[in-house]
Amino acid sequence: MNRKTTQSTKTATLHKRRAALGHLATLGALAAMPQWALAQSDRPLRLVLPNATGSGVDAITRAAQPALSKALGTTVVVENQPGAGGVVGLQTLSKAAPDGFTLSVVSNNVVIFPSVLKSLPFDMPGDFTPIAMMGSTPMVLVVNPQKVAATNSREFIALLKNKPGELNFASGGNGTILHLAAEMFLDESKTSAKHIPYKGVGPMVTDLLGGQVEFATVALPSVQQHIKSGALRAIGMCGSQRVAAAPEIPTFIEQGLTGYSVEAWFAVIGPKGLSPANVKRIHDGIVAAFNDPTLKETMAKQGNTINISSPEQAQAAFKSEMAKYAALVKKAKLEPQ
Repeated sequence: MNRKTTQSTKTATLHKRRAALGHLATLGALAAMPQWALAQSDRPLRLVLPNATGSGVDAITRAAQPALSKALGTTVVVENQPGAGGVVGLQTLSKAAPDGFTLSVVSNNVVIFPSVLKSLPFDMPGDFTPIAMMGSTPMVLVVNPQKVAATNSREFIALLKNKPGELNFASGGNGTILHLAAEMFLDESKTSAKHIPYKGVGPMVTDLLGGQVEFATVALPSVQQHIKSGALRAIGMCGSQRVAAAPEIPTFIEQGLTGYSVEAWFAVIGPKGLSPANVKRIHDGIVAAFNDPTLKETMAKQGNTINISSPEQAQAAFKSEMAKYAALVKKAKLEPQ
């Protein structure tokens, strides 16, 4: 072998070593990156909301949309598919491919349906993959101030007792958490009113503002601006304690209705059969998104409490919540429809 050939061989070997070292360095860098950062994709992720625009879940999801897009490395598209209290949107999710690109942000409604609806086009929770319980959003009972003179719980309960069954209350649909929360209030206060279900929170709030219905229990983010403007009057917070976003509104427990406490939670779910790798990728992205300082501030202003569970905790929570609401539905004497 001549000198020139030997030199060429040495040069080629050096290049191979450098390439191998570069490859190892790349692998090391990728291993050190969080899984959600590896999932860069040109394919958008669909978030199917089984709620109308203007709902608490809608407000939360749209606020989180930019941070989720950044964390998951792809465009996040929000699709509102209300109808039948949320059954329509959930049916879409149940039929979606389990590839991690179609998910839903849902509320308590999904675990109430089996107790209040005679039939469902899917199995809850069997046809879905719970990924994370994300937190809770406060609920408030509001009245139209032009139609209802009451300013607190005592006055409102007295009005309901003086006019049994005469006042109308609205909800985002039969069997929703908004419906159940109002029924629980009526049961606890030993009063009655007529239920008017709507195809979502948006049209419900419109009619509440217009005086077509007198009152409703609703997620605070959905009506916060209307309370501040005076277009609606808050009678009481439905949860166990006041919230920093509206500290002036007392709870019903404070006002003497000690057995009444209910709040709405929100969670992310996927279709049945979602792989553990996809569950982890999405969960990691959710954690990263809700650690964003801007999103944290927005959630606080809406009054939401963020507490992201593990996928395993979410699975257990869905089962326990179904049992809890089955008991509450029975107590409120709601007949399946």
